Amino acid sequence: MSKTIAVTGAGGYIGSVLVGRLLDAGYRVRALDRFYFGASTLGRYAGHPGLELKTIDIRDIGPRDFEGCWGAADLSGLSNDPAAEVDLRLTWEINEKGRIDLAHSARSAGVERYVFSGSCSVYGAGGDGALGEDCDLNPLTAYARAAATAEEAIRAMNRPGFTTVALRNATVFGLSPRMRFDLVVNVMTLSAFERGQIVVTGGGRQRRPVVHVQDVARAFIRALEAGAGTVGSEVFNIGLANFQMIDLSKEVSRAMPTPVKVQFAPGDADKRDYAVRFDKAKQVLGFSACDGVSVGVVEIHRALNAGQVERGLVTKTVAWYRHLIKMQRVLDYGLVARTGAAPAVADSFAVAARQAELEGTGRTGAGAARKSSVGGALLSLASMIGMLFGIETECSEDSFGLTDRASNLARAFETVMAVAA
Repeated sequence: MSKTIAVTGAGGYIGSVLVGRLLDAGYRVRALDRFYFGASTLGRYAGHPGLELKTIDIRDIGPRDFEGCWGAADLSGLSNDPAAEVDLRLTWEINEKGRIDLAHSARSAGVERYVFSGSCSVYGAGGDGALGEDCDLNPLTAYARAAATAEEAIRAMNRPGFTTVALRNATVFGLSPRMRFDLVVNVMTLSAFERGQIVVTGGGRQRRPVVHVQDVARAFIRALEAGAGTVGSEVFNIGLANFQMIDLSKEVSRAMPTPVKVQFAPGDADKRDYAVRFDKAKQVLGFSACDGVSVGVVEIHRALNAGQVERGLVTKTVAWYRHLIKMQRVLDYGLVARTGAAPAVADSFAVAARQAELEGTGRTGAGAARKSSVGGALLSLASMIGMLFGIETECSEDSFGLTDRASNLARAFETVMAVAA
């Protein structure tokens, strides 16, 4: 009988690729995710006899959810530095405490192999040389600090019968069923496709390691299949190469089929600047990344050109989280305005409800709603449009064309009138 692997964060950018590779390799997969970005990311595997789907928040997963699983790959959590800064308490609750609790649950359920998805961002500002796994960490963001703490705790849980291993992934690029256009190579490619230009901030001298999403999925399978004595309590940098941003922009522009102009913009609040070594993964795991930047650029360009990839709000993680939060508030507000009753949490916006509770600003009380006039009970039309359709200053031009915005405006106005009625 084939082994069952639990994959947390299975509907995400890396998870949706890993699930497919595990199924192709003959494993059974238990896909655990809250599916904040929709379950359609795993739609191509619908009906597969080896796939089991479960919609669940990482904070609610317990030993029962791992029963019958031989291994687990943990890709859960808020997925990048900006997303983690939206709410620091939530970041700790999910990316640090939640992921440590997850490993304890897996161990209690009898899981034998546990692979933790970490990040090279734990190196922060790393000096001039390339950093190895034994170098000191210098996490500069809430995301990186949570990753470093959780990684240390989970590696320390390694023992006979429960082998733990951590992978520190470089910045990932390439095509995925859950596409992201907030990762450097991907967003450069999108900008080159839409505008014929790439804008590099901060002078372009910042260094980043990068790696294709398919290579990351291959590395996870290597970590699952390697001998316990080889990988137990170990950590591996997973990446292709290190690039300065200016050189990366040139790589992307060369891979595009049409001319692309590279422009520079002053200033960059991101202080991360590091290069890492990948020789340990090659020597111990027998893993080397093989898909170059051009491979990712070409496949993304082809998908964009064919209209086969989403490029709206849902592909920008932070903007999508904010959109869900605002949607929850609008739905709650509309319910109060119509009925005067306190709203129930809508399951489809559970992430927004949790966030609002933590902020202490989530819902308009019924008493306040009763005191408001009909005019006062309505949000401004502009605010309503933003909340309903995620049109924000920093992303509206990327998300909607002029024609789309006009039709969205009309629908939003109809929605406002319905609430007023």
